[in-house]
Amino acid sequence: MIFSGRVQGVGFRFTAESAAGSLGVTGWVKNLRGGGVEIVAEADEETLKDFISRLGEEFAGYIRDKEVAWENPTGEFREFGIRF
Repeated sequence: MIFSGRVQGVGFRFTAESAAGSLGVTGWVKNLRGGGVEIVAEADEETLKDFISRLGEEFAGYIRDKEVAWENPTGEFREFGIRF
């Protein structure tokens, strides 16, 4: 997922990490040089939709656009973290 808008400097990564932890989502989140935020996340489809929805609700005034690409899970992640 890539979120754009005013999504850096507003607690987006920390909120994503918290939401992922409460939902059992694994993967990572990081800021992009162009001002966006990228998330790679794994969980079942319904859980991921809930995760995306929570972020959309929390940051409705900050997100201008989001791109979501669905892929088959790899199982490579054990937890969700912030990448710097």
